Amino acid sequence: MSDIPKLLIGLGIALVLFGLIWQVGGKFISLGKLPGDIIIKKENTTFYFPIVTSIVISVVLSLLFYIIGRFR
Repeated sequence: MSDIPKLLIGLGIALVLFGLIWQVGGKFISLGKLPGDIIIKKENTTFYFPIVTSIVISVVLSLLFYIIGRFR
């Protein structure tokens, strides 16, 4: 098997696992409502920008890919 199918299978499994963890972990960790996320409420409009949540996800994924890269 070449590298691309293995990569796609690995990414698929990782996405499924990440989705399950997100679904189950969402009950315990409110990822998306962290302090620092921008919420602007006007009369009929609400603007929500999860800047801190995006930074946390970025750091976690960067560390994960760094660790995976070290073992290749």
